[in-house]
Amino acid sequence: MNQQSERVRHLHTLGPHGTNLEAASHEWLRRNGVQGTVELHASIESALEAVPDDGQHALVACAVYPALHTLVFGNLHRLQMIDSFVMPTHNMVLATGGTARPATVASHPAPKGLIPAGAEFREVLSNSQAAIDCAEGRVEGCITTIVAAENHGLRVVRDFGAVPMVFTVHQVLAVGAETERPLPAGAAL
Repeated sequence: MNQQSERVRHLHTLGPHGTNLEAASHEWLRRNGVQGTVELHASIESALEAVPDDGQHALVACAVYPALHTLVFGNLHRLQMIDSFVMPTHNMVLATGGTARPATVASHPAPKGLIPAGAEFREVLSNSQAAIDCAEGRVEGCITTIVAAENHGLRVVRDFGAVPMVFTVHQVLAVGAETERPLPAGAAL
C-alpha cells in the first residue's frame, strides 16, 4: 500500500449490487488489509458528486469504462489515481428471460460488443441494471455478469467467461479554492 492509499477507507463505485466494480472494490480492500466500506452509485459520475473530499474516500473504476478519460482529466483538480490492479471479472454472459434469440438487449456501453448481431442495443448504466431491465421485461436479453443473471433468475444463453480487467482507484482530495490544486489530506484550507 502506498502512502496516499493508506488513508482510504471508503470506496465508491458503480451499482447496483452484482457489478464487477463492486467485486473489485471489495478485492482492493482485502488486498490492502483495509476494514472499509463500499458504497454503490447509479454511475461513476454520480459517485464523484457524492464523495467527500477528505482523502479517506476513493472512486473505483475500470480501464474500459467508456468515459474514464473524461472523468480523470476533467477532475485533475481533485482526483489522484493511487492504484491499479488486474483482476478477472465475473463471467460475462448473454442472458434472457427465456428466449434463445433476444431481439432487444440491454448492456452497459463497455461490453456492448458482446451483443449478438441483429439485436437492438439498449444502453444502461451498469451490467447489473441490464439484468434488472431484462428480468422486468423491458428487454428480451442482456449482457451482464453471471452473478447478476443468477440473482435475477435469468437464463444464460452464452457464457463469455471471465475477462482479465484493469481496475483503477482514484483518491478524492480536498481542493484549495484559490489554487484549484489538490491539497494533502488534513491540510487547512
